[in-house]
Amino acid sequence: MTHTVFIDGAAGTTGLEIAERLAGRSEFTLLTLPDAQRKDAARRAEALNTADFVILCLPDAAAIEAVAMIGNERTKVIDASTAHRVAPGWAYGFPELSAGQREAIAASPRVSNPGCYPTGFLALVAPLVAAGIVATDARLSVNAVSGYSGGGKELIARFEAEPDIGFRSYGLSLNHKHVPEMQQGAGLTHPPLFAPAVVPVYRGMLVEVPLSFEAPTADAAFAALAGHFDGSTLVSVRRGDESELLLSQKDEATDRMELTLFSDPSGHQLRLVARLDNLGKGASGACVQNLNIMAGLPETAGLRI
Repeated sequence: MTHTVFIDGAAGTTGLEIAERLAGRSEFTLLTLPDAQRKDAARRAEALNTADFVILCLPDAAAIEAVAMIGNERTKVIDASTAHRVAPGWAYGFPELSAGQREAIAASPRVSNPGCYPTGFLALVAPLVAAGIVATDARLSVNAVSGYSGGGKELIARFEAEPDIGFRSYGLSLNHKHVPEMQQGAGLTHPPLFAPAVVPVYRGMLVEVPLSFEAPTADAAFAALAGHFDGSTLVSVRRGDESELLLSQKDEATDRMELTLFSDPSGHQLRLVARLDNLGKGASGACVQNLNIMAGLPETAGLRI
């Protein structure tokens, strides 16, 4: 069976990478609009209601508008924006997050794709909260750096036009739009303190959560993470002993994510680090993974693993 897919916002970075992953796959047929019709409300509404699956790669307000334009109960939606990540009635599209999450994604007509930073944060923290190693009322911080492609066309153009930028810290008002899904997805009482930054590489990201415990906890934390992701094709867990982690301009596109636990010799202090491609498991790859699940296809089909 062939499914029709309409990517609303197909000209953006995320949309283009989704289309690349779907290219040549016989299970899907892409519905496209000519450039002159991409903002034509009538043609967009027609495409939104014709497709079996709609993937929204739009700003939040436009994504909400697009969902409202769908007037049938048949079309299924994956929203890559922030608009519906904590909204009732939407399944959270992180299959590895918890038991039953894949089934929830498969059964839902509305799936919200996770943010790139929350994907790393939740992979590191949610299993530890579920295991009782991190308390639900813990006040956590998360430090993260991403390649500039995650900021869309304007930020890409800025970084490529200003090669002297070495580090861009942002979210300094401490109300970043990713925080609610981090808090909700991990089951935390308090919002984490989120410190994001952009560095002059095109793709890739490191998401770090530092933890400190009264008792030695490194072994238990590693066991919880390794057990949670045991058997996963896309998420791996390891203990790290290297002295540095690097992001490189030459890093290849991937839809995998690696979780690394670093600890001091006593096991009291930990640095948990998620390494992923902000355009892969952090965006387009996750969309295709969710699409596969919703369509009843092999979960990793078309992914870069």
